[in-house]
Amino acid sequence: MMFPELSPFWMKASWYKKHGYRKADRQGIAVLLWNPFAEDARAPRWFHQKGKLPELVQGKVNVTMFINSWCMARNLVAERAKRAAVEFPDQVIYREIDVSEHDAVAKWGRSEELFVDGKQVGTGPPPSNEKIWSIIAKRVGRLR
Repeated sequence: MMFPELSPFWMKASWYKKHGYRKADRQGIAVLLWNPFAEDARAPRWFHQKGKLPELVQGKVNVTMFINSWCMARNLVAERAKRAAVEFPDQVIYREIDVSEHDAVAKWGRSEELFVDGKQVGTGPPPSNEKIWSIIAKRVGRLR
């Protein structure tokens, strides 16, 4: 399965099509491909992203990580964001939202994403410790 935030860094759909996969759904440039193993199988669909994010805490930098924990690259992003956030204990709120269950993904419409003050941080390929720290530090500087 491919995620929209990964599509430019993931394998091309043509490779999967060459191996018998078919298009099930599309979201922007991301294509969800599948290979049914039974005649009565139903094609999967993307969870459509919602604009919904946790409410921001005023006077703090809000770092929110949606994580399902099966992707090692996103686990790395979460760990880096958490480490950067703890360096500003009085100025940063770090929230990790577990989207490993179907209901949680359906509620939030997100699988694995990092947000700082409601703005998405690109996570494919994973940003470095320094990059995440500098994004958070810049927002902390604006609090003053």
